[in-house]
Parts: sequence; structure tokens; C-alpha cells
Amino acid sequence: MGKLICLMGKSSSGKDTIYKRLMANPELDLRPIVPYTTRPIRAGEREGTEYIFTDEAGYRRMRSEGRIIEERSYNTVHGLWRYFTVADDGIDLTAGSYCLIGTLEAYNSLRAYYGPDRVLPVLIELDDGERLSRALERERAQQHPRYEEMCRRFLADSQDFSEGRIKEAGIIERFRNDELDSCLEAIHTYIKRADNFSE
Repeated sequence: MGKLICLMGKSSSGKDTIYKRLMANPELDLRPIVPYTTRPIRAGEREGTEYIFTDEAGYRRMRSEGRIIEERSYNTVHGLWRYFTVADDGIDLTAGSYCLIGTLEAYNSLRAYYGPDRVLPVLIELDDGERLSRALERERAQQHPRYEEMCRRFLADSQDFSEGRIKEAGIIERFRNDELDSCLEAIHTYIKRADNFSE
């Protein structure tokens, strides 16, 4: 049986970059889980790569079919945005290990669905000042910057990733992304030593 590696962290902590590097590591041989979202596509994103983009009707249809494993909803300044993972043929832990980017709530839901021994948490941390600088740089690059939403997400992260919630989720190990290569090396070692990773 493979494992499901759940990358988590506050916005602009480097999750996307770390995810891409882990997925490109042939030694880990990880498969992607592409989540769904109802938010608008951003500049540089591709359908089916970062997300599968759908609308509220598509979300409601999958919800009524009982196919949603975990979901998060955010009341943004641009309306309700949903992010969710769908149970489909794309996930088979008997065939290998997978990796996805999620939240603490997503991690808890995935662990409840697949079992705690199958889901491995990887919590990425970075100084708030550096995160804010990265978020602002990313937003400026958008054709239509959404600065209000950027600020809302930044502030919401303090609650979403509070020490109490991290403790409740049973997450012990954390990975500082002050220097990308050393952070990746630590995560690689952690994944490889996880019980039964290769089974």
C-alpha cells in the first residue's frame, strides 16, 4: 500500500514549488492528486495541472453523488470559492503513493477517509514577512490583482494554522522553507523513513 502525502502551509510558504520538486523526484515516484476548485483560474495556471476548475453547479453535482472526500469553502471578496478532493479513478493507494497540497481540514478529512496510517502530513513554515512579500509579488503579476483577497487569505491563515489546530491534528514534524534545497532534503528524508512507505 502506498501513502498519501499531504503538503500543508500558510499561503505563499512555497508549497507549489516544493510540490513540483517532490513530484519530479524519481526516487519518491509520487503520483499527483489534482484538486478541484470553483475559483477563477490565475495567470500561469493550466486546467488539470494545479486544479480542475469547475463551477458551483459542478460542485453540487459531485456533492450529491457522494464523490467529495474533503472540501473547504472561503467567502472571499469575490464570492464563495470552494476547493475539494474527489474520489475518482485517479487515486489508488494499492498502486502507489500520491501527493497533494491541502489544508489542516483537508488533512484531517483525508486521514478519516483513508486511515491515519496511509496519510502523511508535511507542514511547511516560513516567516510571515517573507510570505507577505512573496504574496504581494505574485499578486502584482496577475492581470487583475486581487489585493483584498490576498490580505484576507493572509490573515485567515493565522487561524487556519493556529498552534491549537496543528496540535489537534497530531502534527509533530514541521519543515522551515528558509532555504529550499535543505527544506526539500529534510522532507525527502522524512517521507522515505515513513513506516511502510514502499509497501
